[in-house]
Amino acid sequence: MTDRNQELFDRAKQFIPGGVNSPVRAFRAVGGTPRFVQRAQGAYFWDANGQRYIDYIGSWGPMILGHGHPAVLEAVQQAARDGFSFGAPTEREVELAEEIIRLVPSIEMVRLVSSGTEAGMSAIRLARGATGRKKIIKFEGCYHGHADALLVKAGSGLATFGNPTSAGVPPEVVQHTLVLEYNNLQQLEAAFAEHGADIACLMIEPIAGNMNFVRASVPFIRRCRELCSQHGALLAFDEVMTGFRVALGGAQSLYAQAIPGFEPDITVLGKVIGGGMPLAAFGAKRAVMEQLAPLGAVYQAGTLSGNPVATACGLATLREIQKPGFFEALSQRTQSLIQGLTQAAQEAGVALCGDSQGGMFGFFLMEELPQNYASVMRTDAQRFNRFFHGMLARGIYFAPALYEAGFVSAAHSEDDIAATVAAAREVLAELRRTS
Repeated sequence: MTDRNQELFDRAKQFIPGGVNSPVRAFRAVGGTPRFVQRAQGAYFWDANGQRYIDYIGSWGPMILGHGHPAVLEAVQQAARDGFSFGAPTEREVELAEEIIRLVPSIEMVRLVSSGTEAGMSAIRLARGATGRKKIIKFEGCYHGHADALLVKAGSGLATFGNPTSAGVPPEVVQHTLVLEYNNLQQLEAAFAEHGADIACLMIEPIAGNMNFVRASVPFIRRCRELCSQHGALLAFDEVMTGFRVALGGAQSLYAQAIPGFEPDITVLGKVIGGGMPLAAFGAKRAVMEQLAPLGAVYQAGTLSGNPVATACGLATLREIQKPGFFEALSQRTQSLIQGLTQAAQEAGVALCGDSQGGMFGFFLMEELPQNYASVMRTDAQRFNRFFHGMLARGIYFAPALYEAGFVSAAHSEDDIAATVAAAREVLAELRRTS
């Protein structure tokens, strides 16, 4: 039988760098041939050979309802009939902004854009403009898009390929970027002690999804908030991945339960708010957001910002996830996956630990959950690659890199979870026999 995936990959490599339009899709980290998706429905997709897979990447997070949800499809089809793009305001942009603001109390105004990278770089520019300062803090292994100033020990595809930064980024572009270790209170204190008066913002993934799944501890987030407030810097939560995915109010709502009165100053959103369409956003209190053009001096613009089809998709998605019991059921299903994987590993005598929140999860082939990028990098990459391919051969599609979080959707059934755990039990037993 002809392998259509290989045929398409060979063809793609002639015209597209690496044969893909985003690096991790190339399977360079795990080896083998990428699966070219033909179609998707619910919790599954089918590749170019017609092979069905249980999908645990969900377009890297947006497909919280699963693929092809009827309410979302209807909204998108109606919007497309009315017009793809206008380059002018629409009522639906206002509706989506109102919905986001209602669900995320730290946001009083929001600007819609087309990608998480665009939202992240715009949030940095806004913070610098609002404070009149240059320096920013980011953390090893946190990925905030591929803007030049943020491509320093950035996790995600850069972690996959072992590069601390990107070629094409001059040193002077990142000279104002301070890179600290995630969850390291001592480094955090020292950075503010030395540079506090010059720091415009601290940007962090509260649950990092680009060094797999690593939580920021409550004491660490509390101190980030205290130091930013003390020194006049803005705390920016990058919730491109976690926003409306780990909880209805995002990760910040979880930290607010543990830290009374907690709020970030700026929130960056993406993925779920677009429902699979190119849409992202950044928002903050009114006084900060009014620094943006056309009201203020911080410039940001985009031809496709607030695209009418994308906003229709996002609005329909946000309305579905607000239905009673949605997140309880999603969390339970995700927890059952992680519990099943850890139990299967224990039975096989293979080191594996995992964590989850809402519909987002991660697992590591190691004894204890890592707390930072350096500890994540100690994972046995070759063993993960064997696990990945063993699962892939059994119709289970996890992220093709050990540095990426996974995602469960509302469309995943108990049978899907059971089938995944059963496959993992076989693969883990093979790992044990061949280790």
